Amino acid sequence: MTAFAEPLVLPERRGPAGRLSDFFWKHPHLLLLIMLAPPLLWLGVVYLGSLFALLLQSFFSIDDFSGLINYEFTLATYRQLLSETNLDIILRTVLMAATVTVASAVIAFPIAYYAARYAQGKWKVLFYLGVMLPLWSSYLVKIYAWKLILAKEGILTWFFEKLHLMWLLDGWLSLPVVGGNSLSVSYTGTFIVFVYVWLPFMILPIQAALERVPGNLIEASSDLGGTPAQTFRHVLFPLALPGIVAGSIFTFSLTLGDYIIPQIVGSSRLFIGQAVYAQQGTAGNIPLAAAFTVVPIVIMGAYLFVAKRMGAFDAL
Repeated sequence: MTAFAEPLVLPERRGPAGRLSDFFWKHPHLLLLIMLAPPLLWLGVVYLGSLFALLLQSFFSIDDFSGLINYEFTLATYRQLLSETNLDIILRTVLMAATVTVASAVIAFPIAYYAARYAQGKWKVLFYLGVMLPLWSSYLVKIYAWKLILAKEGILTWFFEKLHLMWLLDGWLSLPVVGGNSLSVSYTGTFIVFVYVWLPFMILPIQAALERVPGNLIEASSDLGGTPAQTFRHVLFPLALPGIVAGSIFTFSLTLGDYIIPQIVGSSRLFIGQAVYAQQGTAGNIPLAAAFTVVPIVIMGAYLFVAKRMGAFDAL
């Protein structure tokens, strides 16, 4: 005859803390809701609420006679946004953001590839330190340092003089596309500083994507007679593309909305960030400033939709 042990009876929990713990154990979804409520409220009320208020402001207009805001729904501000001058600001900013993104990807790819395929041990640690170290210094200090480097009295001009290449620099500065008589106040200088500041945000996603590429795929391409260019085009680049798109989210969006770099290093022609500051500060045209801020939101919304379809979020 088999003897069965008596079932173990746990003592009933006493006190409000024990009963509360039992209640949340039986209702885990309620516990999750309570834990997520504060950050969701912050996101919904403070962040999304402010964006909604900003969008609402863009549908108001400014009275040309009194300079006061007319709180009536109208599309007059958006018609003003689509004027030739303002469209020039938008196109200039988008073109700079796209150029910075492409240049960052071209520079970042070989660096990320070396780190993913060849760097091991202490060399990988040095890689991460080298990429992350610029992010630990002050944003403003880096920009002002670059302004000194690019100035006429800076080290870059000295370097060109030593190589007897000042004619090349002067010829470049004479081009209308450069937008200034010195690199420290030109489109080219703005472009250089943008690429330097945002480059780490492109390197790390590409490096993460390349580390997911199996080495035997590259070897198989070589075994099948593929040249390095064919291997890059048909194997490596498609698999690394989500990482490139993920990095471009950072470089494109940060360039699109930046105010400080174009203000310190840029030329007299405005970017979107400067236009927003000028309209809400100097001109006092809050509706037009709000309409300008809607432009990057719309552009990045479409950009993020395309990036998600391309699997960019998997490489973040």
